Amino acid sequence: MTRIGGTWQNWGRSAQVKPLRVERPRSPEGVQRAVRAAVAQRLSIKAVGAGHSFTGIAIAPGVLLELDDLQGLVSADAVTGRVTLLAGTRLHRIPRLLAAHGLAMQNLGDIDRQSIAGAISTGTHGTGAGFGGLATQVVGVTLVTAEGEFLRIDDEHQPELLPAVALGLGALGIIVEVTLQCVPAFVLQAVDRPEPLENVLESLDQRVEASDHFEFYWFPHTEVALTKRQTRLAESTRRQPLPRVGKWVDETLLSNGVYRVACAAGQVVPAITPPFSRLAVKVTGDREYTDLSHRVLTQSRTVRFREMEYALPAENVVPAFREVRALIAKHGWRIEFPIEVRFAAADDRWLSTAHGRASGYIAVHRYWRADPTEYFEAVERIMVEHDGRPHWGKLHTLTAEQLRERYPRFDDFVALRDRLDPERRFANRYLDRVLGA
Repeated sequence: MTRIGGTWQNWGRSAQVKPLRVERPRSPEGVQRAVRAAVAQRLSIKAVGAGHSFTGIAIAPGVLLELDDLQGLVSADAVTGRVTLLAGTRLHRIPRLLAAHGLAMQNLGDIDRQSIAGAISTGTHGTGAGFGGLATQVVGVTLVTAEGEFLRIDDEHQPELLPAVALGLGALGIIVEVTLQCVPAFVLQAVDRPEPLENVLESLDQRVEASDHFEFYWFPHTEVALTKRQTRLAESTRRQPLPRVGKWVDETLLSNGVYRVACAAGQVVPAITPPFSRLAVKVTGDREYTDLSHRVLTQSRTVRFREMEYALPAENVVPAFREVRALIAKHGWRIEFPIEVRFAAADDRWLSTAHGRASGYIAVHRYWRADPTEYFEAVERIMVEHDGRPHWGKLHTLTAEQLRERYPRFDDFVALRDRLDPERRFANRYLDRVLGA
């Protein structure tokens, strides 16, 4: 299906574009035809999934490919645990597709609205010092190149390129299929506790090492960390999920409904933000439950926001966090969204924010109607000083020259881009900034 006109915008309302035309292919062959047509007309072409990136990474001024109809399971092998999915498949649909085969994704981020191709291409990650980002689960990719040909990368076909194409920023081609290495289905025992922030910071290394998955949230204007610790257990473990009514009150009524009202009101009367944050840490974040992995790892977030996140060497997380905390106090800013701290294992993906080093992540947010510029730019200066690498799908200001210093395989990636897309049919302004024009 092809349509002319209209405006595309991302979920965070931080990027929008009026493409020359929008196409909605229903098969990999449909993507191939669209690429060939765009190249013949010398137009740029980009694919979008759920639009959950906050940067302009998916902006398509020429031809925009909506992959909403390119969803579903292509194949699954319960013995090897390898599963192939169409590129537009939403993360929240994958658990049900895998359940029939007794499988699960090894780890997930806390939001599951993205498409699988978009999630791996931007470096989406969860938390857990023993686990990499979603791109580390990728063992095969099929993409359409700028020549309009299918290119398969896996164990048997140019495996040396997998660390590049598994997290390729959409710069190397249009992904049509993704093969994941899954694991046997499992459950997670979750313990959410509010704890004194200083205690958490002083013992953070030990907490991360002792947990399969650990993260914490800190609402500015409070002295409390909302900690989340999860332990992986066999699927046969007796589940004790959250009571339905209690879960609705906590996650729908309070964390989304009431919180949305408070964020909006805080834009009119900033003084209400600190007392609301102090109330929030008293009435949420204290619970224990055991449930299927995807139900524990992911959360429903309907309050619209904008986000910046940096990956730091794990040992730099606490000093950087302390500086951000002091920054907020110094400026007297009324920040309505919590700061989130997570962790990931080192990996070999060329443009992974955790490439070659165990990493901790510090993410800052603002309500979507608030101007985040001053806050984000000040936090970014701290992150850069602590050897940070920005999340590709979240707001930042770094350029190719700055990023080249932070990624040992940066020039190798650019060389591969030159080979696969010499005329830059998959480029846009964001990619020109972060990879070079």
